[in-house]
Amino acid sequence: MNLKTNCIGILLLLIPFFSEAQQAENQNAFPVQLTIANGTIEGEFDIKTNIQSFKGIPFAQPPVGDLRWKAPQPVTNWTGVKQTKKFGPRAIQSNVFGDMGFRSDGMSEDCLYLNVWSPAKSASEKLPVLVYFYGGGFAAGDGSESRYDGENMAKKGIVTLTVNYRLGIWGFFSHPELTKESPNRASGNYGLLDQNAALKWVQANISKFGGDPKRVTIAGESAGSIAVSAQMASPLSKGLIAGAIGESGGSIFPTLAPVPLAEAEKTGLEYAQKIGATSLKNLREMSTLELYQKSLGSSLGVFKTTIDGYFLTKTLPETFEAKQQAMIPLLLGWNSEEMTYRALTAGKDISNETYIQKVKELYGKKADEVLKLYPTGTLEVTEQSATDLSGDRFIAYSTWKWFDLHRKNSTQPVYRYYYTHPRPEMRDNSLEAGLAGGVIKKNSNTPKAPIPKGAVHSAEIEYAMGNLAGNKDYAWTESDYAVSETMLNYFANFIKTGNPNADKLPVWPMSKNEEKPEIMIINLTSKSVRAENDARYLFLDKEYSKK
Repeated sequence: MNLKTNCIGILLLLIPFFSEAQQAENQNAFPVQLTIANGTIEGEFDIKTNIQSFKGIPFAQPPVGDLRWKAPQPVTNWTGVKQTKKFGPRAIQSNVFGDMGFRSDGMSEDCLYLNVWSPAKSASEKLPVLVYFYGGGFAAGDGSESRYDGENMAKKGIVTLTVNYRLGIWGFFSHPELTKESPNRASGNYGLLDQNAALKWVQANISKFGGDPKRVTIAGESAGSIAVSAQMASPLSKGLIAGAIGESGGSIFPTLAPVPLAEAEKTGLEYAQKIGATSLKNLREMSTLELYQKSLGSSLGVFKTTIDGYFLTKTLPETFEAKQQAMIPLLLGWNSEEMTYRALTAGKDISNETYIQKVKELYGKKADEVLKLYPTGTLEVTEQSATDLSGDRFIAYSTWKWFDLHRKNSTQPVYRYYYTHPRPEMRDNSLEAGLAGGVIKKNSNTPKAPIPKGAVHSAEIEYAMGNLAGNKDYAWTESDYAVSETMLNYFANFIKTGNPNADKLPVWPMSKNEEKPEIMIINLTSKSVRAENDARYLFLDKEYSKK
């Protein structure tokens, strides 16, 4: 029995379908200039939205050449006016997921740029700030994606940022020589250190955009959510943030959890030897193309976050149990269909027999206990149980554990949601939704995806950020826009006050340290209920805590 088996790998089954969106010139905007710590930048003011935007602002030196696999270095000052009207390049990545549409200026190792949307009329307003980290398994994603666009959150009175960070082998590669050369005796975690550098940039500069450096909330989905939990745990970042939002994912086993530095170094050393690099010098001499080609096809998650003694000093459970995390309000949750049941059945149709057999393979003598928590019954009941078990093992458990740790080891308010609103039909019948929320092109070799009965992984992003109109793949209805308005307002209220509640919204109680804590079901009719499924997570907690 291998309990380390989880659903991360199944994401690689996605057939990518990318449509690159070109950055169009805004005919409704005029130039605006701002002087920040490193020099003057020129962005745009949109006369229709009354939002200023600055895109592609460098927050660290390009991590190229000798700076490849080093902690981000401070930006050097520039003279003259730097144009910041278009998104910078995205990090090097392959076509992993199907639901990513980029507006970035190509792709490059030179990728450490951030984007700011501000509604401030003056620099003295001290508005709340949101810093959003994209998802993509630490292997893909970019701050230019339309679903993360900050304009609609800015309309709620929040200075909103999206931040790029290094990915894959460029962002999470450890090696003994890297550890030795580091002044911190650490390697790996470069992508997380990029995020930390962006948070330091925010502290130094956000007041120029009308933001308050003391009111910074970080948020993210999937890998972005995992990153938020890691930033909460890091001694380097916990003093830079005032609130946190996690959408599906915590940096806790079995979901992309950090590994000991020695293990990461061993993985990196073996990988370097495999691709013919006998030294760090060889690795840094490789061109972007050569390193990309040699790392292409490596398993998602092979380059892991690391307990490096610098960014992370312990596992997240150890950090939270020692009450050493950022003591800040936390809002987090997950979706009702985080993973398809086919992650358990290896793509086969579900039946009671195949489901029971798989549970026995995974849990052996504890199979009966699992089947009480995730029961069989009619085909519909069994399919739902298999879907729930797949989603819990994939990402819901780690999010629950993060929630449970913070409510038990802090006096800060914690709010938990369960997002259940399914997406509508797709506009183009030649496309269909793939695993984990991806979009795939139908063809004769594509297995037909099960019709989602709930909210799939990543489905809530456009709703939470108010960006349904930017996703042209789905036939959004009035109901979708109503759900989006509710979720956007909950998030905006939390960013402003540390509390999602406000007039005209269903009351969202804090989740206290008690059995069956309150949880907000977000759908067309949102409501707070007592948690009924926590026994599932308590069982998984016993299983995973042994690892």
